[in-house]
Formats: sequence, C-alpha cells, structure tokens
Amino acid sequence: MAFMVKHVVGGQLKNLTGGLTEEKSEGEKSDAAAQGMTQEEFEQYQQQLEEEKQEREANFAQKKAERATVRTHFREKYRLPKNELDETQIQQAGDDVVLPTELAKMIAEDNQEEAHKQSVLGQLSNIQNVDIDQLKDKAQATLEDLKKQTENCNLM
Repeated sequence: MAFMVKHVVGGQLKNLTGGLTEEKSEGEKSDAAAQGMTQEEFEQYQQQLEEEKQEREANFAQKKAERATVRTHFREKYRLPKNELDETQIQQAGDDVVLPTELAKMIAEDNQEEAHKQSVLGQLSNIQNVDIDQLKDKAQATLEDLKKQTENCNLM
C-alpha cells in the first residue's frame, strides 16, 4: 500500500518540484546499505563468502578426483579404454587423492574374491554339487592304479 502511495504521489511531487532534488532509486543504493551493513562489514561478508566458495570448489574437485580414481581402477580391472577426462581430474587434484575407506575396503574385497576365483580350487568350488574330497580320493586311486599297471608292464 505504501508503495502505491509513494509511486502515485511521489511522481507528481517530483514533477511539481521540477526534479530539483536527486533521489536514489533502490537499484542505485550501495550493496552494503541495501543489506543494512556498513561498508567494512559488507567487505568482510564478501570475503567470507568467497572463502566458503573456494572451500566448496576444493571439496568438489576432491570428490571428482576420487570418483575418477574409482573409475580408473575399474577400467584397469576390466581392461576398458582409458578416459582422458578422468586422468585430468586426478592430476588437477594432485597427490591428495585418497579413496574413501568404504571404497578401499570394497576394492580389497573384490581383489580377494578375484584371486580366489582364479585359483583351481576356486574354479572347482564354482561347479555345483562337487565334493572336493571325493575328487581327491578318485585322483589318488587313479594314480595308484596307474602305478600298479606300470609295475606289471613287461615293456618297462
């Protein structure tokens, strides 16, 4: 309501006085005055905002580098082509790239599982309904049979 009165009456008063007085419009006020601060307080506030922004950007760059490290790990693991963007992000973060502990644990567990799966016993355990002890017994029995046959062989 006050705005309407000021707008309607203010324009007519300005015309009446001939525009002798200069009024600052709201857009022309300094930023500090607009926010109700002194210029010094406003500068401190702006500096604080800038520091917070830089800290957020640094944290964001660190997270991006961590993600790039994980992607690079999986690309190496599965022999996928490398991505230049990931390498660039890692280099920008410097040597400060450390995987989060949860991800490091997951990767270590994956590596252990892969090592177990690549072993012969790991491959045999993947086959269902196989008794490893029974297989060992059969293999030993077969070896013993072969030894007996070779002992009885006339050619040897």
